[in-house]
Amino acid sequence: MKLQANPANVIMPTITYDNQRYSALDQITPENAGRLQVAWSFSTGVLRGHEGGPLVLGDVMYVHTPFPNIVYALDLNNDGKILWKYEPKQDPNVIPIMCCDTVNRGVAYGDGKIFLHQADTGLVALDAKTGKVAWSVKTGDPGQGETGTSAPIVIKDKVYVGVSGGEFGVRGWFAAYSVADGRQVWRAFSVGPDKEVMIDPQKTTQLGKPIGADSSLKSWEGDQWKIGGGTTWGWHAYDPELNLIYYGTGNPSTWNPRQRPGDNKWSMTIFARDADTGMAKWVYQMTPHDEWDFDGVNEMILADQEINGRPRKLLVHFDRNGFAYTLDRINGELLVAEKYDPAVNWATKVDMDRNSPTYGRPLVVPKYSTAQNGEDTNTTGICPAALGTKDQQPAAYSPVTGLFYVPTNHVCMDYEPFRVAYTAGQPYVGATLSMYPPPGSSNMGNFIAWDARAGKIVWSLPEPFSVWSGALATKGGVVFYGTLEGYLKAVDASTGKELYRFKTPSGIIGNVISYEHGGRQYVAVLSGVGGWAGIGLAAGLTDPHAGLGAVGGYASLNNFTALGGTLTVFRLPAN
Repeated sequence: MKLQANPANVIMPTITYDNQRYSALDQITPENAGRLQVAWSFSTGVLRGHEGGPLVLGDVMYVHTPFPNIVYALDLNNDGKILWKYEPKQDPNVIPIMCCDTVNRGVAYGDGKIFLHQADTGLVALDAKTGKVAWSVKTGDPGQGETGTSAPIVIKDKVYVGVSGGEFGVRGWFAAYSVADGRQVWRAFSVGPDKEVMIDPQKTTQLGKPIGADSSLKSWEGDQWKIGGGTTWGWHAYDPELNLIYYGTGNPSTWNPRQRPGDNKWSMTIFARDADTGMAKWVYQMTPHDEWDFDGVNEMILADQEINGRPRKLLVHFDRNGFAYTLDRINGELLVAEKYDPAVNWATKVDMDRNSPTYGRPLVVPKYSTAQNGEDTNTTGICPAALGTKDQQPAAYSPVTGLFYVPTNHVCMDYEPFRVAYTAGQPYVGATLSMYPPPGSSNMGNFIAWDARAGKIVWSLPEPFSVWSGALATKGGVVFYGTLEGYLKAVDASTGKELYRFKTPSGIIGNVISYEHGGRQYVAVLSGVGGWAGIGLAAGLTDPHAGLGAVGGYASLNNFTALGGTLTVFRLPAN
């Protein structure tokens, strides 16, 4: 808590517990951002997609890589001299079960340790000064399709991680481990019996009402929940006053909705859990019976704003399904739900009538319902595509402007479900996809400023490709983001006017950070094209339907960038 209050540091992947991705540093302003220059750079020595971002603690920066998940400690007093390097020995057979590139979203710090969740689901605690392994535990089983891609979060005496593998029929979970020795303290599943999901039928609520007994089991056919997905590979937020940790769950398995009738609770759900006990206080399922792979794992941003003249403790979530949700984070009350890309067409709206039997649910357009159209039928023109109006790339919030800055995808798809059988450790997808820009559009992304109180876009900057990097807002009035072609861009927080751009050696899917060292403000970002949008480049795929449909949509990215993992650090000139 003390370390994150000092903006010189970046001691967690979300920068602060509230996930605002806001830096209180203000040396870089709209007036001088155009003078930014590269201070130094560092090659990670690894190809494939570099998601997440570095940590900074005092004079040391900690940098991670995709598989094999190397961690470097770099000396900020010596332009990134390597202090130590940790390189785990992992079975390369884990690579084929990482659905959307071999990414890792970052490391976390706590109690003198650096925590890494490896691809093979090993949770490792490294001594922050030496890089030596303090302890290591296995959280999952890659043989069953479980992998680790998400960044841990440290709260008090616990470190929390989730699991990836929804495309392999993994039953999702979120778990807490002891910072001291790696002992598992609790594990909450996303779907299944109340006890295992750690929900109380009478006390856990959705939209103000108790969820009732066996809420998840009743929403699945037979034992389908046992391979039901709902994985937890996104970001986590924490409110110290409420002692609640917030995260989202992913798509139900399989992608063929006809094989899993029902709402498939609690996939596609925002969970608010007691950080100590793991018990769920409230839930909200955004996309019941998901038919489009609209994972609900995107970050929850905690902000305090006034709505209708009343101060509210808000949770703002930009979902893959194309709707931006504003909720009361104390009790889960739904306040706003609006499309944050006009192209979104699979639902007309989210029902906001509290007296309606479909209150809080999206009103699905039959034409774009893959379940209603049926198996072996190609449903065309669905917007957004499966990778969503935004995927895991985190948005930012500025308490100065009161706006949210959102990297988005402007992409539609064709989706054809088919019958698929489950085999442990094998893909369990059951759909063929293709992706492309919306009709009449040439751009596949936008970077937008969003008013979460009104549910409206304030300004929007078109980008040729999806904006797959995390945004950063700063007190200086400058917002940073990266592009798939490799540009780091700085824009005016109020107007969106571009102030600076620099093309890094590879496409950027990393998250921008800012830190202070020696009295000067720095900006840093990992480049290294990949992730779902860049999987064709990263894995050398050419079939347009490969990469779960992304390869064809992003084929022209090959003309703009190439593979390579690099950290690039920027600052203003000394005078």
